[in-house]
Amino acid sequence: MSERAYRVLENEWITLADGTRLAARLWLPEAAEAEPVPAVLEFLPYRKRDGTAPRDESTYPVFALNGYAGVRVDIRGSGESEGVIDGEYTPRELSDACEVIDWIAAQPWCSGAVGMMGISWGGFNALQVAALKPPALKAVISIASTVDRFADDIHFKGGAQLSANLSWAATMLAYQSRPPDPELVGERWREMWLERLEGEPFMLEDWLTHQRRDDFWRHGSICEDFDTFDVPALVLAGWADGYRNTPLNAVEGLGKKAKAILGPWVHKYPHFAWPKPRMDFHAVALRFWDRWLKGIENGAEDDPQVTAYILDAPRPAARREEDPGRWIAVDRWEGAPAAQLHLTADRRLASEAGEGGSFTISSPPDCGTRGGEYFTLKPGGELPADQRQDDGGSLVFETKPLAEPLELLGRPVLKVTLSCEAATALLAARLVDVHPDGTATRISLGVLNLAHRDGSAAPQAMPKGAGVAVTLVLDACGYRLPPGHRLRLSLSNAYWPQVLPPPGAAPLTLDLTGAVLALPLLSGHRDIEVPAPANPDPLPHYIEHAPMATRHAVERELTTGETRYIIHEDTGASEHPETGLVTRQLRHETWTLPLADPDSAKGVCRWTTQMWRGDWSVRSESVAILACTPDSFEILADVEAFEGDTSIHQKSWRKKIPRDLM
Repeated sequence: MSERAYRVLENEWITLADGTRLAARLWLPEAAEAEPVPAVLEFLPYRKRDGTAPRDESTYPVFALNGYAGVRVDIRGSGESEGVIDGEYTPRELSDACEVIDWIAAQPWCSGAVGMMGISWGGFNALQVAALKPPALKAVISIASTVDRFADDIHFKGGAQLSANLSWAATMLAYQSRPPDPELVGERWREMWLERLEGEPFMLEDWLTHQRRDDFWRHGSICEDFDTFDVPALVLAGWADGYRNTPLNAVEGLGKKAKAILGPWVHKYPHFAWPKPRMDFHAVALRFWDRWLKGIENGAEDDPQVTAYILDAPRPAARREEDPGRWIAVDRWEGAPAAQLHLTADRRLASEAGEGGSFTISSPPDCGTRGGEYFTLKPGGELPADQRQDDGGSLVFETKPLAEPLELLGRPVLKVTLSCEAATALLAARLVDVHPDGTATRISLGVLNLAHRDGSAAPQAMPKGAGVAVTLVLDACGYRLPPGHRLRLSLSNAYWPQVLPPPGAAPLTLDLTGAVLALPLLSGHRDIEVPAPANPDPLPHYIEHAPMATRHAVERELTTGETRYIIHEDTGASEHPETGLVTRQLRHETWTLPLADPDSAKGVCRWTTQMWRGDWSVRSESVAILACTPDSFEILADVEAFEGDTSIHQKSWRKKIPRDLM
């Protein structure tokens, strides 16, 4: 095809059965009407007109030049699409997606074969929609997603509440409080905006109402029935992201239907992610689509079941541009053989069990400030920092300096016996690479609300003072510790601000009898080369009106005994050179922890969104607050929308939700 052998339709309407129109942006090969082609759908609430435009423009032209129609659709109530969003991955959202797939397959430019693709929200619903089996959907590519919405998403981890639960609710509130572009929807833009502002939910209310793994979370969790999922799935994630468990979980659950790729990246598409090395995602995706959407016999079904980048002892840094390591392939993933290390009374990780004994785990309430964030978009302050400060507030066990390299791929498992005096408490476990100079790199993290020790569907209070056997499965890792390094296991009963404190912040007693750490050893692999992207700078460059700015800080007020964790994000103001639309978003988030009263931890997230073109300008101001007490979570949110300087709508939410062993 020629360099511009495709055309872009900026806005195409897809009318659903209930009359709601969804907005789509299309990239079509020029000859598609005469020679129909397969299509790739991405179905998101993140606004095709501005929010995802840069990354869409980095990928869909490449797909179109290789014989695929790209279809980027805003879900109901977002971007230019009509209606009001009703939550996250709801039955209506998934039903809408199935209708969209039927519409695509029926278009004269489509061959009838559809793939679905996405990162994060789009990666989630790609898997969820595939489980519903719309006939035209033949394959999916899912990046930074989950197979279990309760266990492995931004809301809860190990039955403990993540601070990102509030952060994400605040983000979605700000995102959904923006209007459609009048240039595309005409004079109805204000009416559509007011409908959204009046009808949009504050999603934290739903999420906190369901503090157990109930039907709310089982919906959309494909792990509930892997056997009914019957299309090929390519599942990717990055070691620097919170969604690192999903590729191996998918392979273990779906078997030959799934392929897994794990790189060093944050929460970004692999062709423009950090830390480098990047991967030629376009080539990988096109090979996958060629096999399953065009039926080309290219051998993709015989590609390695797991492809992973094994980190080679990266050092924490203010910004990690590139992580050392190498790519490996495991042709058939059958799990990892385990090496057993025992926790001993002299605080060693040893191959032989010791004589037993016990230790108390009683960390400072703000242990965890060096832990980074669950949801990582940049390779700087969002990643875990040097772990020595958090290790100082933890009970640590470590090996002697290694005589041979130790290479890991999979999920470490810790088995211990614990007791406490409270109904619930937190156990946080970290695997740490201790460099010869003492620098400490976090390899893997696991947290467990001890009331969820036997599962999250029916949590049980801890028996007061009685020892309970606990198994904690840490996050997946791919890592090499060189000779001379030491492996450290760090245990704490706090991991703030990433995890909100359980009421009482009870100390734990660790019984060393039978305490063992199982390490997943890298085996059955071969070293491979993974091509870098052909274009090292794939994102389009827009017109900058104001630069972006980021700040992550920890403040300790010594007079009052209060720790604050502060995030400031300013996207800067940028103008799309073809549409003239200028956008900017500002986020300021503060988490406050009184050390003498961690039960009253609090988070405040403030957002400003702005859009303008010529004389037209709009903005929204929103705030979301989560205040903890020993017995409840108190949530508050306010949104005010402005056209120019005139306030046109205000809405508030207030609710007190009892803690449920959380």
